Amino acid sequence: MLYLKALHIIFIVTWFSGMFYIVRLFIYATEANEQDEPAREILGKQYNLMSKRLWYGITFPSAILTLIFGPLLWYNSPYWELFHDSTWLQVKLVFVILLYIYFFTLHKIFTQQQKGIFAFSSKQLRIWNEVATIFLVVIVMLAVVKNAVSWVWGLVGLILFVIVLMMAIKLYKRIREGKK
Repeated sequence: MLYLKALHIIFIVTWFSGMFYIVRLFIYATEANEQDEPAREILGKQYNLMSKRLWYGITFPSAILTLIFGPLLWYNSPYWELFHDSTWLQVKLVFVILLYIYFFTLHKIFTQQQKGIFAFSSKQLRIWNEVATIFLVVIVMLAVVKNAVSWVWGLVGLILFVIVLMMAIKLYKRIREGKK
């Protein structure tokens, strides 16, 4: 069981790493698309290649392997029998499902950008990038803390965390604009 747990954690880490970095590549590709030629073409080809290698070589396989090892770990753990009594686990699984929905939205953006379609601004993508951070914090907290935290404090903490993230995005934008 410890090997399953280790493999599950490894593929969660590589999956999240891929999701964090792919959005950065989306942002760079979007900004490169606003450049004049020949920079637009050169950078566009490079970012498409980097995105393709990251997505198909790391991110997508890690999502699949996380989906394989997670249920295997769950089935071989004491939580399998306690599912109906484990509110934290039910809530965690809801967030995991939402994370996979987020993952598939990234796949849609990836396929669009591979075709030269840039549906989102770099600012929108920066905000979208933080959604993965929120999922990471919520899922890890639920997995580690379990029933030890009250739902009220958990929700308050999540709301405060989102507010801090949004303030950090605004601060970063001001700093970036100040350097131009």
